[in-house]
Amino acid sequence: MPVIEIQTEINSNIKTCFDLARDIEVHQESLKISGEKAIAGKISGLIEYGEWVSWEAQHLGFVQHFTSKITKFEPPTCFVGEMVLGVFKSFRHEHVFLEKDSNRTLMIDKYYFEPPYGVLGKVANLLFIKRYMKKILKMRSDFLKHKAETLQ
Repeated sequence: MPVIEIQTEINSNIKTCFDLARDIEVHQESLKISGEKAIAGKISGLIEYGEWVSWEAQHLGFVQHFTSKITKFEPPTCFVGEMVLGVFKSFRHEHVFLEKDSNRTLMIDKYYFEPPYGVLGKVANLLFIKRYMKKILKMRSDFLKHKAETLQ
């Protein structure tokens, strides 16, 4: 199963970073490039344990629909979103926050995913899916860093 891990040091407190990462409006703002929009479930505010959200976005030239549910929630150190409906065979996003000091946080995003379509999906993953996902996820992490540091 492919894994992407992105670590981002943020000059902001852990609670701010945790809340920004689970804010639906901030998520949409961070991925404007793909037109990411919450269309069902929790469509605004801070997502909590057991809640779900369905997204619509354009990725790789196709309109995609993706629904994830929060399956683990331990404020302000971690939460996990898992795909319940979408194009991937499986998808799990772990958000981990480590307090470095009172005003510095290490945000660790771990993405575990299995591409769809068997062997064809594995080849597509080698050619472009993982690279594309990493680019999008890094863009989101950089956006959260900037947003959190601007609020200080």
